[in-house]
Amino acid sequence: MNETRVEDIYARLKRRVVGFEIPPGDRLNEVALARDLDVSRTPLREALTRLERDGLIEIRARKGVFVVRRTLDEILEMIVAWAALESMAARLATDVASDADLRNLRKHALRHSESSAHADLSEYSDANIKFHQMILDMSGCALLADMADGLFVHMHAVRRRALEENDRASRSVVDHVGIIEALEARDADLAAQLVRQHTMRLHNHVRRVWSKFENRRESIAG
Repeated sequence: MNETRVEDIYARLKRRVVGFEIPPGDRLNEVALARDLDVSRTPLREALTRLERDGLIEIRARKGVFVVRRTLDEILEMIVAWAALESMAARLATDVASDADLRNLRKHALRHSESSAHADLSEYSDANIKFHQMILDMSGCALLADMADGLFVHMHAVRRRALEENDRASRSVVDHVGIIEALEARDADLAAQLVRQHTMRLHNHVRRVWSKFENRRESIAG
């Protein structure tokens, strides 16, 4: 099988799921997907298997393929876990990150702050999650970064959706600058605190705003 072809199908489907183009809970029609993507069923199924390993879809025997719908509690727990991992990464980075690493982090943040201001939220969302991954990589602890990778896909989806709400993109840019300054000052306590606060603000936003949608959906279903 052409791995490049499978990788392309996987990436395209992943973007749709992560970007909520295919809503959580929806059933995927393989025939329609193959026609829409102009691909055969064999590479499509391989791509779907990879998405299932990512935890984004669920393949149910004799029932079909469904986009996983995380409960609000599951999402909130993922955010807490990410906050713990990244705050420790920031603490470690103040000690081991090179000056060049920190300059690259600042350049990345400043370069993509423009897309936030111009409402190019798709581009900024990708840059935003990359910012947090860079901090994890700068920790010098490979296991820490690997553990965070297990949450990456889900956190990307959560952050992307949240950025569109209540002008959170602008708030995100401000927070990133503060985090960078703490890292550059090699202030471990402050860097860890700011990273943790930044992610827990996301947690509080999701708990406050998304619970309304959750309650509304339950009342409609009932």
